[in-house]
Amino acid sequence: MQTDPKTNKDLSFEDFKAEVLSDYKIAVTSRECSLLGRREVLTGKAKFGIFGDGKEVPQLAWAKAFKNGDWRSGYYRDQTFMMAIGQLTIQQFFAGLYGHSDIEADPMSAGRQMGGHFATHSLNKDGSWKNLTAQKNSSADISPTAGQMPRLLGLAQASKIFRNVKGIKDKTNFSINGNEVAWGTIGNASTSEGLFWETINAAGVLQVPMVINIWDDEYGISVHAKYQTTKENISEILKGFQRTEDEKGYEIIRVKGWNYPELVEAYQKAGNIAREEHVPVLIHVQELTQPQGHSTSGSHERYKSKERLEWEAEHDCNAKMRQWMIENDIATDEELSEIEKNIKKEVRDGKKAALKAFLAPQKKEQQEAVTLLGNLAESSQNKNFIEKIKNDLASDTEPLRKTILGAARKALRYVTSEDSAEKRQLIDWIENYYETIQPKYSAHLYSEAEENAKTIAEIKPEYDNEAEEVDGRVVLRDNFDAIFSNHPNSLIFGEDSGEIGDVNQGLEGLQDKHGKLRVADAGIREATILGQGIGMAMRGLRPIAEIQYLDYILYCLQIMSDDLATLRYRTNGTQKAPLIVRTRGHRLEGIWHSGSQMGGLIHLLRGMYVLVPRNMTKAAGFYNTLLETDEPALIVECLNGYRLKEKMPSNLGDFRTPIGFVETVKEGEDITLVSYGSTLRVVEEAAKELQQVGIDAEIIDIQSLLPLDLHEDMVKSVAKTNRLLVIDEDVPGGAAAYILNTIVEKQNGYRYLDSKPQTLTAKAHRPAYGTDGDYFTKPSVEDVFEKVYAIIHEAKPEDFPKLR
Repeated sequence: MQTDPKTNKDLSFEDFKAEVLSDYKIAVTSRECSLLGRREVLTGKAKFGIFGDGKEVPQLAWAKAFKNGDWRSGYYRDQTFMMAIGQLTIQQFFAGLYGHSDIEADPMSAGRQMGGHFATHSLNKDGSWKNLTAQKNSSADISPTAGQMPRLLGLAQASKIFRNVKGIKDKTNFSINGNEVAWGTIGNASTSEGLFWETINAAGVLQVPMVINIWDDEYGISVHAKYQTTKENISEILKGFQRTEDEKGYEIIRVKGWNYPELVEAYQKAGNIAREEHVPVLIHVQELTQPQGHSTSGSHERYKSKERLEWEAEHDCNAKMRQWMIENDIATDEELSEIEKNIKKEVRDGKKAALKAFLAPQKKEQQEAVTLLGNLAESSQNKNFIEKIKNDLASDTEPLRKTILGAARKALRYVTSEDSAEKRQLIDWIENYYETIQPKYSAHLYSEAEENAKTIAEIKPEYDNEAEEVDGRVVLRDNFDAIFSNHPNSLIFGEDSGEIGDVNQGLEGLQDKHGKLRVADAGIREATILGQGIGMAMRGLRPIAEIQYLDYILYCLQIMSDDLATLRYRTNGTQKAPLIVRTRGHRLEGIWHSGSQMGGLIHLLRGMYVLVPRNMTKAAGFYNTLLETDEPALIVECLNGYRLKEKMPSNLGDFRTPIGFVETVKEGEDITLVSYGSTLRVVEEAAKELQQVGIDAEIIDIQSLLPLDLHEDMVKSVAKTNRLLVIDEDVPGGAAAYILNTIVEKQNGYRYLDSKPQTLTAKAHRPAYGTDGDYFTKPSVEDVFEKVYAIIHEAKPEDFPKLR
């Protein structure tokens, strides 16, 4: 162990001692929070705990190298770091453990994530950006192992964009010449995940200012490193990524997690390399421990040997730092013991304050309910039953809201046949309670600002008298050109997006015009393409991440669902990532380019918009709309529409397709046909043939699946035609079932139906290769015709005899 404690020659020894003591106090505070936090879970005051004990000292060293404007993308072991940068207090730590639903008490997520999931606030209360260069930033954590890695890539890439792309608007709020470093953390076991490897490779290719901390304690829950990693050493097997004089790559640093001076030196070196040279750095922090095991769900004594436990006790980083401080005359054992004693009290006091603050509003709500229940009991013939509910509630010393509201709701069962002022008061209280309390657990799934994506008004495409008919991809291409010209902070990237202008030429020639950083090719790595977009969007850029085909969304769906779609919600509206995800799908031949995952997407991507334009002009309008707001979306372009002719609008970049509006593309009287995207053209062709036999169908293009028909126009059509068929090329029970549920149940369309509402979907499998595979798998013109004909036949068998 080093004996020279002077790691900064600008500090006097006394100043250095003070700094080290301050660090040690943070380490001890963090450890005491972990220890007491575990007890709070095991005694039932909190639901679950996962803590950062054993990782305290390296996080202190990391915090010293972390500067204003930098970003963290970590996981649930980083509490010491958050304390060290001044973003987590003792009381806030316990507020997170209790799940306090007040953003002032738990600024990380207002109780929406379990403790250990950290975030800073990027937004002002009105949803506008803060000056992110004036604060230390942490992107909001997620639990899925290695899920933080793709986002880390984008946070780092933003610095490269800010440093090398001229003309970006409002650059000073987001970057100072790209000097910001994105720091990631991951446990050694989670480096087994594909997301880690995909990110490592992508960062090496892109050469971005990213530092990855690998906390290595040799275990992943109960599974030893020998089952996790080749050679049991992640930095050893990553040696091929080490940069040389001739080849770009990583700087790889190894350091012992209990050696405070070496850690400080290592982190200063890593930060300087990444910040100045824009080179990624990997720090393998070895010989760490996990004193309480993985989480409160179990004990590590069950799977660690006696020898390992003894080694961990000897190499505990806090104990090693304490020993080093005594050996180097920074403090005496007595002084440190006094510090530790005082910190124990501070942590206990902070815990008590957090619990008191958590319970205070609920106790007030409890008393309100008890009073109302008492009043109800006195006025009811079922007094004894209601009194028991009241007394049970009143005796609860730590009431939860489900207990309070549950008691009030159950009491109403005993007064169903009674009418009293006390009953009405209780009902009013319950309704008001829902109105007041429900948003604490539901708000901010989407933007709640006055101007959001759903409020952007439609601007129709305009056409000159001599408007040329061009391939749809040309409309899209020229609109993207307008976007990149009018929005200097916008950029697009994906497989084949750059040099060849995407596989369907929707970006033809735009790389030459706008540069390789703004119209960029990416490797075959969908998850990190998504991650690039999330991270850059979190730093004020307007990225469009292109996933080449809808089928390939499955590669990045976990990131879209767990990270992007939940970001605004899980931070209680304090962070946002207005990323546009571009893809194309439907109606190409074969299993792998013709899938329809729409049913899965609309369920997994709540928090995003899912937009399904029927042509390229509509798609272009959606891009224009989204760039006027700050919410994430997935746009699915029609794969077979790029070569179909459309008129060229004269107001490129300005026309907007409204979000949440359906469009009636054909008026009719006999039946309402609802569809979208490529399938809509099949429906339109079938409607022409139906017209020839006397059936007048009304066709509605839903345009967006999330949100769906905000103005309830679909049910107005059903009220007119009294019959409904939803046509979709998703599998049975997918998007068509969701649309049907919206019309029949949510919009109460059942009241207007004279025939059974039905769906026409693809078969449960994907299409076999070739045109016939599509015909026998997905709805065809004949399928639509016969389905509609059968519905009308049932109503009017004499006018429309059975076909077959």
